[in-house]
Amino acid sequence: MRLLAIDTSSEACSVGVAAGDRVICRSEIIGRGHAEILFGMIENALADAGLGVGDLDSVAVTIGPGSFTGVRVGVAAARGLALALGQKAVGIGTLAVHGEEARSLAGSVPVMALLAAGRGEIYGAAYAADGGEMLAPQAAVPEIFAAWLRDRPVRGAALTLAGSGADSVLAALGEGKSLPVAHRHAIPDVASLCRLALAAPAPSASPRPLYLRAPDAKPQGAAAIAHRP
Repeated sequence: MRLLAIDTSSEACSVGVAAGDRVICRSEIIGRGHAEILFGMIENALADAGLGVGDLDSVAVTIGPGSFTGVRVGVAAARGLALALGQKAVGIGTLAVHGEEARSLAGSVPVMALLAAGRGEIYGAAYAADGGEMLAPQAAVPEIFAAWLRDRPVRGAALTLAGSGADSVLAALGEGKSLPVAHRHAIPDVASLCRLALAAPAPSASPRPLYLRAPDAKPQGAAAIAHRP
């Protein structure tokens, strides 16, 4: 399986090419402007792997949560490439990627993936040791995730936290409860994205962005020009 993986959900622009036992990853922190450099990064990563776009068997992309503009750029690029290849792209949630990276570091443990989301909120989801979803992705204040953790009975390996929002949830838990943290990354690991995409079932539909709340930027109603009759 020769796979191209794309992530533009954060301040980094990342691509990965998995071919056989090799995974070639490229990532650059750019803040904005993913669309301007994405296809150049794809071309370079494919060249490093000795492949062309026509050699690909599959395309994968993170669908969010994350930057609204970045997610749209990545999803549109993946869908366009998959269409050219006569395929459907594989969409993988950003939080699931963080959970997969945590398991690669901590072993087969349940994981709560948590990303700082601004507005005092966290994007979070929980996954079993085998990657199955225990808590669906949602945006909430840290106390909501802390309450879920308090109510969860401990069975088998202790749940591990991961992501840039982990410390906020630990603080909300209070001093009486502590949990291990596998990583505190804000940027999805593209190698973990490749692993999830390679193991994913064939998609039945094209990926769509996963938005957990309304965008921060809104039209200025006061500045709107009234239509003349």
